[in-house]
Parts: sequence; C-alpha cells; structure tokens
Amino acid sequence: MTTDISMKEYFSYFKDKRLISIFIFGMASGFPWVLIGSVMSAWLKDEGLSRSTIGLFGLVFGAYSINFLWSPLIDRIKLPFLNKLFGLRRSWILFTQFFIIITTFLLSTVDISTNLKLAAILSIIIAIASATQDISIDAFRIDTLAENESHKATAAAAMATSGWWSGYALLGTVPFFFADLPGWNWNNIYLVLAFMMACLSLCVFWVKEPESNREKKQSELETHYQNTLFSHNKNAFISKITSWLLVTLIAPFSEFFKRNGVKTALALLAFIFLFKAGEAFLGRMSIVFYKEVGFTNTQIGMYSKFGTGVITIIFAFLGSLFNHKYGIVKGLFISGIAMAASNLLFAVIAMIGPVEWMYALTVVVDGFTQAWSLVAMVAFLSMLCDRSFTAAQYALLASLGNFSRTLLSSSSGILVDWLNGNWALFFVLTAVMVIPSLVFLYLIRHHLYRLEANFHNKESVK
Repeated sequence: MTTDISMKEYFSYFKDKRLISIFIFGMASGFPWVLIGSVMSAWLKDEGLSRSTIGLFGLVFGAYSINFLWSPLIDRIKLPFLNKLFGLRRSWILFTQFFIIITTFLLSTVDISTNLKLAAILSIIIAIASATQDISIDAFRIDTLAENESHKATAAAAMATSGWWSGYALLGTVPFFFADLPGWNWNNIYLVLAFMMACLSLCVFWVKEPESNREKKQSELETHYQNTLFSHNKNAFISKITSWLLVTLIAPFSEFFKRNGVKTALALLAFIFLFKAGEAFLGRMSIVFYKEVGFTNTQIGMYSKFGTGVITIIFAFLGSLFNHKYGIVKGLFISGIAMAASNLLFAVIAMIGPVEWMYALTVVVDGFTQAWSLVAMVAFLSMLCDRSFTAAQYALLASLGNFSRTLLSSSSGILVDWLNGNWALFFVLTAVMVIPSLVFLYLIRHHLYRLEANFHNKESVK
C-alpha cells in the first residue's frame, strides 16, 4: 500500500503533544535495559566473570518474554487509590516505575564480587517491573491515538522507537563516561541511575490519561458470556466471576486467532519470534566484544551508546516516512535484509581490530537499519491489536520478539566460546539468522497487505 503525502505534511504530525508523551515514555521503557543490560555486563566484565556467565546473566530479561502471562490483568485491574488519581494506564506506569527506582538504588549498595546472587535477584525485580511498565506504556501509546487517527501510527512508532533509544543509548552513555573518571565505581554509578529513573517518572504527572471505550466493550462481552455460556447457572456470583475471567484471560488471545485464522496467526507469531534473533545475539555480546577487541569505556560510551542513539533517533523518523508512504509490510522486508547485512560490518572489525573510523561507520549503518526495522515492527504490532485488548495482545506479540532477544541470546556467550572466540564467524551467523523470519513474512504477505489496507482505511470509513 502507498500513501500520497508530502514530507512536510507527514512531519507536521509530530506537532501533536501526545507524541511527546509517547517519546518520554519510550525513554522510560528503554532505560531499564541499561540498568540490567549494558551497564551490568560491563560491571560483571570488570569483576572478571567469564563470557558464558555474563551471557547467562541475561536470563533476567526472561521477564520481557513472559509478561504476556499477566498482561491481561493490566487491561482490567484498577490499582487502589492510584487509579482514581491517574487512571488505568498512568497508575500502572507509575506503580512499576517506583519499583525500578527503589531496586536500582539497592543495587548501588551491593558488593557484586561477593554477593552476585543478590545482584541477580535485584536485576530480576527490575526486569519484572520494567516488563510490566512496558505493557502499560505500549497500551498507553496505542490508546492515545483514536481509531480514526491510524495515519499517525507510524509517527507514533517513530516517537516510541526514538524515545526507547534515547533512554537506552543516549542516557546509557552516562554510566560509561563516569566509569572512566577517577574515584568512580559501579556502585556510585547505580546511585546516579536511580536518580535518572526518578526524573523520567515525572512524565506521569504531566500527560493525560487516554480516552477509551475499552471498558464498555469488555462489559458487553461479559454480559454476552453470562447470557449464553452461563444462562442456566443459578449462582449469579459464580457466573459473573467466570465471565470476568474469560474476558480477562481467554478472550484477548482467542480473538487474535479468530480474527487472523489459526495458520496465519501461527505464521505471524513465528515471524515476530525470529525477526530480531540475530540482532539479539549481537547485542548481548557487543559490550564484551568491544572490550576484547580493545575499545575503551569512553569509546564504547561515545559510539555504541551516544552515537547509536543519535543515529537511531534521526533515522527512526526517516524510516517511519518510508513505512508510511510504501507500507509497513514492505518496510519489514527491506529493513530485515538491511539489518542482516549491517551485522557483517562487525565481522570486519573483528578481523581488522579496534580501528576507530570503522567503528564509527558500523555504528551509523547499524543505527540506520535498527531504526528502520524497529519503527516498522512497532507499527506492525500495533496494527495487529484489537482496541478492546490492547495491553494483552501487544504484550503477547512483543514478548515473542523479546523471547529471542533474551532467553535465546543468553546462549550467545556460549556460542562465542564454542567458536573459540571467532567473533567474525559469530557475526556472520547473526546475519543469517534473519532469513527464516523473512520466509514466514513472505508466506503471509497477502493477508498482511489486506490487514494493512483495512488499518489505514479506518479514518475514511469513519
């Protein structure tokens, strides 16, 4: 599908203040990955832990892969007191951010060399709270735009992507700059990170709760179940509770399979699961690779964090323009191929050593392909969601992508060791990993083109 729209008209969408809130929440969503990802990996490396141990420590990210299990509750349960003050979406966001802040502060008090187990437990708590925060933030983003504003979907995806990378990469430069300063250690750095997360949480007090008819639709579905499935049940309380559980736990997933068909739905899930596998393997070992090749903490902070963040933010908007004009599905095809090809540049670094200009070039190319693919994927997942079950369905889809990014990539260190430290071959393998996902995408392309056309036609229909 193509859309006749000028660049000036498209970028005028970003004047919408709601997109600014999506950007800030994106930062809050990406920042916890710094806490238990790149910074934790660097801390563990400086403590002398092995590559395999560092890779396995990434299992804490498993929370992002299973958050769909409790995501339906985020659509239905109202937090006492907080819900009255902030509404459903904002109250859950603030609630989870509180746990992230407190636990990050506690990490600043841990001697990781003697109490690795406690550090792992605190990291798991951060991961669970952050994964739950992501459910609420993603639902907030989708609910913020009305169904007749689907033309702004890719713009919202660009803001979410650039926000995430601002939190992960730009704010993620701070700890690496501090790490090379005299008198600073990782405990002091985590104290600073806790303060930074607290500042990000202030956005909850500024934004407005999105309007939604979700509760009405869910209530109607509950009534339908009571009048059909439980019409002969004389116990009204049991009937009501059972209907509530069905709408909360079963309906979000059954609706997705019913709307797409079982075969197509399974192909969709397979594509989402496999699309980012190669990038996940690369990302989990990137800090270890940079250190082993010979780059300093300052160079890592400047290029891998700050440089990647800036490039990703810039190209997120350009990638969103392409996806808006030519279609999300085509954007996924092309960005997937480009993303795989960019991994080969890391193999070049592995062969020639710590050449700074090559590092900079790799950051630019990798940032571009990541931005393009991320914007396309965020818009794609949003397009697949039904507004009655935003949190549950988006979390189900996103968690599959996170599964390959976390649980599978936790074996990345083992793979490098099995290859006897052959980093060049490792990066070639990460490039090949994207091929199976593109095969699934090709097989269901006709269904997706129809779905995308319906998605963008909602505005004219209304």
